[in-house]
Amino acid sequence: MIVENKVIVVTGVGPGLGSEVARIALRDGARVVIGARREKKLAAAARELDPSGERVAYLPTDITVAEQCAALMQLAADRFGGVDGLVQVAAFDALFGTLQTTSAEDWMKSMQANVVGNMSVAAAAVPHLKKRGGGSIVLIGSQSMWLPPAMPQIAYASAKGALVAAMKHMTTELGPDKIRVNMVVPTYMWGPPVEMYVDWQAKERGVDRQVVIDEIAARMPLGEIPADEDVAEACIFFCSDRARMITGETLLVNGGEMMH
Repeated sequence: MIVENKVIVVTGVGPGLGSEVARIALRDGARVVIGARREKKLAAAARELDPSGERVAYLPTDITVAEQCAALMQLAADRFGGVDGLVQVAAFDALFGTLQTTSAEDWMKSMQANVVGNMSVAAAAVPHLKKRGGGSIVLIGSQSMWLPPAMPQIAYASAKGALVAAMKHMTTELGPDKIRVNMVVPTYMWGPPVEMYVDWQAKERGVDRQVVIDEIAARMPLGEIPADEDVAEACIFFCSDRARMITGETLLVNGGEMMH
C-alpha cells in the first residue's frame, strides 16, 4: 500500500498502460482521477477499475487543451481533496515515418501532443502539488529516443527526446517545492497494443505469433517481454514516498534490452 491515501491523476487511460497505472494505484491504496479523450471508453474504464465509484473519478480530457487539463486537476481537488501525483501516459504514437516521409504537419502534431500536451498537464498539476507540500510527476519516455526502432518514428522519438530535456528543467524549477519529476522508459509492453502488433507481424510474415514474441524477447537478457503492469509498477513507485529523494531520473523497464 505504498500510495495509501494519496490522490493520483492518470492521463491516457485506455487499453494498455494507462489503465494498468490506475489499477495498481488503486491496489496500493490511492484514490485515482483518470482522463482520456473518449468519454465512453473512459467511463467504461472507471467502472471496471472501481464499480463502486468511491475511489475513482474521471473527466474527458484532451491534454493539448490547457483548460481541460486544469479541469482534470480541479476534479481531483474537488472530489478527493488535492493532487499528490501525476502519471502522464497520454501520447500520440501512431505516427510512423522517416526524415523524408514525415510532413511538417506530422512533426507539429507529434510535438503538440507529446511535448506541449505533457507540459500542459504538468503545469496544471503544479499548483495542486504545491498545496500538498510536494509530490510527484511521472512522464513516459520511449527507447526510440536513443535506439531507433525497427519501424521508423522520427517525429515521435524526437518528441520524447525533447521531453527528457523538459524533465530536467522541471526538476530544477520544481525541486524547491518538493515536487519530483521522473520518467519511466518502457520497451515493448505486453498488452493490447503490442499484442495487435505481434498478430499483425505474424500474419504479414506467415509465421506463428510465438515466433514474433520469441524474437522480441530474445533481445532482452531476462528473456521476457515486460507487461504493461511492470511499467505501471515503476510509475507508482515514483509516486510513492519510497522515491522521495529521487528526481530527474529516467528508469528503463525493458528486461535489459538496452542500458543507458
